[in-house]
Amino acid sequence: MTDPTRTYEVGARLADPASVETAIRSRASVRAFLDRPVPREILEELLGLASQAPSGVNTQPWRVYVLQGERRAELVRKVCEAHDALQKDPSLAPQFREEYDYYPGEWFSPYLDRRRENGWGLYATLGIAKGDKEKMHRQQQRNYCFFDAPVGLMFTIDRRLGRGSLLDYGMFLQTLMIAARAKGLDTCPQAAWNSFASIVKPFIGASEGEMLVCGMSLGYADDASTVNSFRTTRAPVDTFTTWL
Repeated sequence: MTDPTRTYEVGARLADPASVETAIRSRASVRAFLDRPVPREILEELLGLASQAPSGVNTQPWRVYVLQGERRAELVRKVCEAHDALQKDPSLAPQFREEYDYYPGEWFSPYLDRRRENGWGLYATLGIAKGDKEKMHRQQQRNYCFFDAPVGLMFTIDRRLGRGSLLDYGMFLQTLMIAARAKGLDTCPQAAWNSFASIVKPFIGASEGEMLVCGMSLGYADDASTVNSFRTTRAPVDTFTTWL
């Protein structure tokens, strides 16, 4: 097994640079996984690789909780029950608030347009008609089943840290997802879990001093599933770049 703590020289040559690009370009949010376990040694290697991500003054603000087997299934049951209860009784919403603002309070272009394209594109792929609230609810609940992935990950951060540590965290998560692709695995980062932090954190043993950043599904993609044919678009470089 590769030692993730091994130090490489700056500027070390890549044996196959094209494989790095392939791992990046093939990463996508997978929403259907096979019932195929992921060995612990692979998970440890992936997390070791992810820990090589940069962070301000080397703070390394990430804390990871890995859920598999019955513990994973138990959390799925608890959150799915809460999700169903919230649908039946919206007055329960104050119990299920996100601990930080992941999305803007009011959407605006071009972000609103991209959000709509993403949402309706996914529903169209699944044959869910606009306004079909029950099917939308069930698809949303697939998040809380980890899309059937055998591994569920929860990521927390010390709430006393600043906004910059969330930037560091994003680099950690991306490194983890690219490393997973290099091993033939797929992922889906999930902000959807954040609304149920009041259930997730006590369940995984996180302290009150920790804030839930997001969850993630990890496993082997079900290539036969229609939902995994869905791909989001990316804006051209010239639309977000200013050359000086």
